[in-house]
Amino acid sequence: MIFESLLDSAQTIFAFVVTLGILVSIHEYGHFWVARRCGVKVLRFSVGFGKSLWSWTDRHGTEYSIAAIPLGGYVKMLDEREGPVPSDEQHLSFNSKPVLSRIAIVAAGPLANFLLAVFALWLMYMVGVRTLMPQVGEVIPDSPAAVAGIHPGDEIVAVNGVETPGWQAVNMELLTYIGESKNLDFSIRAGEPGAASDGAVRDKNIEVVDWLINEEQPNPVRSLGILPFSPKIPAVIGQLAEDGAAARDGLEPGDKILRVNGEAVIDWMHFVEVIRDNAGKPLQLFVERGGVSQDIQLTPGSRSTDGMTTGFIGAGVQQVSWPDTMIRHLQYGPIESLVKGAQATWSLTSMTLESLWKMVVGLVSVKNLSGPITIAKVAGASLESGLENFLYFLAMLSVSLGVLNLLPIPVLDGGHLLFYLVEMVRGKPLSEKMQTLGLKIGVTFVVGVMMLAMYNDLSRLFQ
Repeated sequence: MIFESLLDSAQTIFAFVVTLGILVSIHEYGHFWVARRCGVKVLRFSVGFGKSLWSWTDRHGTEYSIAAIPLGGYVKMLDEREGPVPSDEQHLSFNSKPVLSRIAIVAAGPLANFLLAVFALWLMYMVGVRTLMPQVGEVIPDSPAAVAGIHPGDEIVAVNGVETPGWQAVNMELLTYIGESKNLDFSIRAGEPGAASDGAVRDKNIEVVDWLINEEQPNPVRSLGILPFSPKIPAVIGQLAEDGAAARDGLEPGDKILRVNGEAVIDWMHFVEVIRDNAGKPLQLFVERGGVSQDIQLTPGSRSTDGMTTGFIGAGVQQVSWPDTMIRHLQYGPIESLVKGAQATWSLTSMTLESLWKMVVGLVSVKNLSGPITIAKVAGASLESGLENFLYFLAMLSVSLGVLNLLPIPVLDGGHLLFYLVEMVRGKPLSEKMQTLGLKIGVTFVVGVMMLAMYNDLSRLFQ
């Protein structure tokens, strides 16, 4: 178990470094490439901060460096504001260039991130995407979905006119309406749970008011009363934690739980509920092992979550296969993949901007902000679950980085662009005093946001 934990941690760190390395390299290369073409001398191209671990210099005198702290990067250009510049090289300095050239150089970094997102999604659609058909498994009684007439077995074909071939598409579309009051239009095709839907498409309407406002971890589908279809999972033990109650009391992988205290166990979730409700209480299990039935006494451990004590035994479920009819494989040609990649990048950009605005006005909880710990965990999980998931995560993160860098906050690319736009209007740059004040405010704001994101990360980690 200790070795597996160390292996998982190493994979998470590796995925985080690879993901961040790609994003930073592409972003800084955008600045670098345009700077070179605008006649600016680049002194250093660094991926990471701090002490250089490996470096080399090209024929133009540019030093390329991979540094010890993989949390960003930078392109250092010749600039008279940062030190003396020889008279014969003054024409190569950044500050000597026309304002439009400086705007192009600064904007190139975020633009490179958007292009990376398009490329990653193009490659994802070319390779092919496996997705689960968005079929309703259960509808909670008296919920908005039940009132609207949505039934188990129905397939969600589209939401507000946007096609939804899989559950990810359904969630992404619904997430854009968090905090709003509006009508959600569902295009539904009737079917039987666990089978392909082939009925006629009909429209269902659900009205939401201040929907999921300030929810810390919004689940848009469940909040409407819809539970996605999943195959029945029998109560069969898959994995055991070495220090868990299940292993201690004699359960083994492959054991099928038939009864607990004489009550028949319906499926895995039923067994989980029984365990949660019986922390520290002895339970008499009747299990089937290798075709032979036997009794096992199990006493669940206990832990406190949000002030509630629940039971746990340190056991995982044996995985089951999904019906072939529920799995869709979406794959497109080069041109169509490029179009879909561009459309998906635009959708991610719009959703990121809307989410930021809703966070500012208080419609979305700031607890949804994530820092490096959450990014590392998601990067590790996406890398483990396959190329298509990693590419989608890379695209999402690249869009986020591009949008955030374009915000008009001094110290970010968007702040510099704001200064240059003011310079264009005034005919001269802002005073050094005003620019320095803006940078101080920007640094304070960015550090504050980073600390909030880290706090959210640590809160999730210790929960």
